[in-house]
Amino acid sequence: MKEVLADIDRWLAQGQLVALARVVGVEGSGPRDPGATMAVSDRGEVAGSVSGGCVEGAVVSEATRALAERLSARVISFGYSDAEALTVGLTCGGTVHVLVDPGLPTFYPRLREALLAETPVAQATVVRLDRGEDPGQLAEGAAIPISGGTTWVGASILVEPSGAISGSLGNPDLDRVVARDALGAIAAGQSDFRHYGLFGEAQREAVTVFVEAFAPPPRMLIFGAVDFTAALTQVAKVLGYRVTVCDARSTFATRARFPMADEVVCSWPHVYLDSVSPPLQERDAICVLTHDPKFDVPALRSALATRAGYLGALGSRRTHEERCRTLVAEGVPAGALGRIMGPIGMDIGARTPEETAIAICAEIIALRTGRPAPSLRDGKGPIHRSAIPTTPASATKLG
Repeated sequence: MKEVLADIDRWLAQGQLVALARVVGVEGSGPRDPGATMAVSDRGEVAGSVSGGCVEGAVVSEATRALAERLSARVISFGYSDAEALTVGLTCGGTVHVLVDPGLPTFYPRLREALLAETPVAQATVVRLDRGEDPGQLAEGAAIPISGGTTWVGASILVEPSGAISGSLGNPDLDRVVARDALGAIAAGQSDFRHYGLFGEAQREAVTVFVEAFAPPPRMLIFGAVDFTAALTQVAKVLGYRVTVCDARSTFATRARFPMADEVVCSWPHVYLDSVSPPLQERDAICVLTHDPKFDVPALRSALATRAGYLGALGSRRTHEERCRTLVAEGVPAGALGRIMGPIGMDIGARTPEETAIAICAEIIALRTGRPAPSLRDGKGPIHRSAIPTTPASATKLG
């Protein structure tokens, strides 16, 4: 959503109408995740993407038609088995559900303000209604009148960390229950689908709500102003991290050396870590790349006291074993050392700073998603194996 704000603002300033198309469901393999957003003006201008190109044309057509005919919001599905999907190019084998809404939510100014300020909020949107006639059927553009209001596909609320609610899903009971769950989504920084009764009852599936959490970007703290740091900063930025580079040596900790970092701090790593606010959470990462005990050990000791979801340290197996012995001698429980991914990175044969950066980020992704992956920490033997095959002893020597 944040990617299309500037275009929406420009269109509104020109007096144009705006429709939003959002991915609100993916089954099987899909080109974009739920939450991917496209904005379309009534002049046919487009910003953002819902499929990376597969169904963009069809979605734009639906959005412009919805604007021209003042249609209600509705969910449109594209699947591999559909003739229409084949025509527009959805060949990834899955099904994508797109909510096309010919208008902005009433709380758009507040949502825009929160996104630009990176203030956490959540938007909860009704994406499916089930009258009980056909539980598997999407109720496109449907509404269900109930006591105290009407619930309809496309109804949305904006929920702030304070519990404040903007908009309505149709009745106050449903608003209250969904807002409670949205607060949990904000805290976890994860979007999800929830099912309720018409009045927010649990274990019912009359109403399906997509709760989209707009959380601040995860943070990556990189300790050590070295060549590996410059490469890791670039890769981490691509993945959406807010990157801080920290080193106690003012000669190396400069903005000129790390132009892609969001922040460059000249401080001892452990001193800086102890002052970080707000506290690091599970989405955040700490990478200790100093490769020097006088920096590494204090940094790791302070890092272990945080809730950061990833903690990695550069160095050989011998270096890491010595670090761990020192940490235990300084009072760190031996059981806590298992949090440290050391040697850092996935075991993919990385050698250059750029390759190492990819190996580190790959390990972070695998740890976050719970996918089994070969980490250097869990292997044995040299980290860097020779890339040049040696001559077998039985080979015939020439000359």
